Amino acid sequence: MFGDPRRLFGQETSKPRSVGSTLSRLGKYFKAYWALLLFVAILLVVNAWVQVYTPQLTGQAVDCYLAPAGVTGQTTAGAATTASNAAQSNCWYDTLPPNASAEARTSGLLHLVFVLVGIFVLGALTGGLMFFLMGWTGQHVLRRLQVDVFHQLHRLSLSFYSKNETGDLMSRITNDISTIQQTLTFALVNVLGGVLLMVWLAYNMLRADLLYALISLAVVPLMVIATLWFSGQARKAFRVTRLKIGDVNAELEEGIAGVREVQAFSREGANIASFRESNAANRDANVRAVAYSAALAPSLEALGYLAIAIVAGVGGVYLLRGQTLGGTAVSLGLIVTFLGYVQRFNQPVQQISILWTNIQSAIAGAERIFDLLDEVPDILEKNDAKPMPEILGRVVYKDVRAEYDSDSPVLRGINLTAEPGQTIAIVGPTGAGKTTLVNLLPRFYDATSGSVTIDGVDVRDVTLASLRRQIGIVLQDSFLFSDTVMNNIRFGRPEATDEEVIAAAQLARAHDFIERLPEGYKTVLGERGSGLSQGQRQLLSIARAALAQPHVLILDEATSSVDTRTERQIQAALEQLLAGRTSFVIAHRLSTIRNADQVLVLVQGEIVERGRHEELLAHKGVYYDLYMSQFKRQESVTMSTNGHASVAAVAV
Repeated sequence: MFGDPRRLFGQETSKPRSVGSTLSRLGKYFKAYWALLLFVAILLVVNAWVQVYTPQLTGQAVDCYLAPAGVTGQTTAGAATTASNAAQSNCWYDTLPPNASAEARTSGLLHLVFVLVGIFVLGALTGGLMFFLMGWTGQHVLRRLQVDVFHQLHRLSLSFYSKNETGDLMSRITNDISTIQQTLTFALVNVLGGVLLMVWLAYNMLRADLLYALISLAVVPLMVIATLWFSGQARKAFRVTRLKIGDVNAELEEGIAGVREVQAFSREGANIASFRESNAANRDANVRAVAYSAALAPSLEALGYLAIAIVAGVGGVYLLRGQTLGGTAVSLGLIVTFLGYVQRFNQPVQQISILWTNIQSAIAGAERIFDLLDEVPDILEKNDAKPMPEILGRVVYKDVRAEYDSDSPVLRGINLTAEPGQTIAIVGPTGAGKTTLVNLLPRFYDATSGSVTIDGVDVRDVTLASLRRQIGIVLQDSFLFSDTVMNNIRFGRPEATDEEVIAAAQLARAHDFIERLPEGYKTVLGERGSGLSQGQRQLLSIARAALAQPHVLILDEATSSVDTRTERQIQAALEQLLAGRTSFVIAHRLSTIRNADQVLVLVQGEIVERGRHEELLAHKGVYYDLYMSQFKRQESVTMSTNGHASVAAVAV
């Protein structure tokens, strides 16, 4: 019935805060499978009965058929007769006289052997079926739990991810789910079955002979103490290993991600030495942890042998002397029965001590999962939120104030109006609040005060899906999925045809380089689009936005990594993309600013200047200084193929 608990022993464990409420919430996930769990409980009882009944039948085999006189060595006639009569009265099949023939005893013994074989088979079948059904149920429960967690991760606002590192979040979820999974499929059944088996065995032992039972169980407290001490020391050591392996993983991730910089500065030797040191610390921590866990098994095994020796020694002495023990005549079969009881009793004692800590860790892990599920997104839809009507494109910011921390406002009293079809260029130094300003439009964040309206509708009064579906976004850091080029472009509009995808790629001037890929549009991209240049990734993002046909467009430094030649290629595409759409462009190219209907100069969260490019230059204010210090200095003029000048500048 019982598996090896040591494969769970090495996990870092922690104590739960609220066992009752956590188990209650987990129970709701199991509610749909109550009939199956009831059947598992029945199998658990049957399996425990097999464990309890086999030692009793083994003892009867000795007293009823192998040594029916019930005596070994020199015993008194009275004690022999008493033991024999007690043993004969417990024979399961038939009652044989002490002088029964060998043939009669052999027949009875064979019947008993067949029964034992049947019981063993029953135990194997019930045990295997029980673990399979519990594993099946556990996997279905974990699937529901994982889907709920994944759904919650998509509900949470961007502010949550800005406060929680993605790697740590993934690691916590993975480890906690894994702990819950192993507990549901292994530890829980073993602990419940072990408790039932111990109670049942103790009851049978005490009923058979109270004093002999107490003597037989004398080693159990020592086993519990040894288990708790060794497991406690090992858990402390394994906590250290978790920290050390974290250091190793961090060095690995950093070394792989920064391999180009390492090689460029010839820092390979220093990095290898640093990794060797972290790895050695991890090795030493694991050696200490394994030493404690490895010492537990032989210690418990030795105590188990001691218990068996006590049962055999005490019983044997009383049997040979023909004395009663606690008022009960000691027979050879009784000693064999108690030996079987003790062996079976010792197994769940040590396993429950180990597995209970894993159950605690799983409950604590479930608490962390439920804490995540209980996390309230900063951006919530109103109960009466309605779908956003088809956007025409008039956007108004009125007295908008936004802040991530109450003491550090990012936007201060923003007022602006964008008419349908206008292009609004936003310029300013790093940290001025440019990205925050455009993030309020699709409600990635909410304004602390004031309002943002589209066609007179406050963005907080409509459903998020209907709002964001009509807003296209091309970010500075273009994210591509590990999928085909076709599906990456189609991401924002899954129902689009292949022809529409190709048309969007042509509009974004991405078609030519896509055709040169090994499998064209069917080429599967690597992680985050690895294998493509930054400019190519951004072209695909522009194609994705074009395919989605948004009514409002946000370009967050969308061509910051595109060279001058590539920019000339997509400039015409952007003009087509922006035509008829209200667009907010965090400007980084002079050509974008020159063509904008409004240029907003943002400094420390405030619009300090606004107007067209020529107007702001003539004003000779902040924009003029910004232009002269960055745009003008870095402006370059090249002759295009048609003989006209093409002007470009790098990011502000």
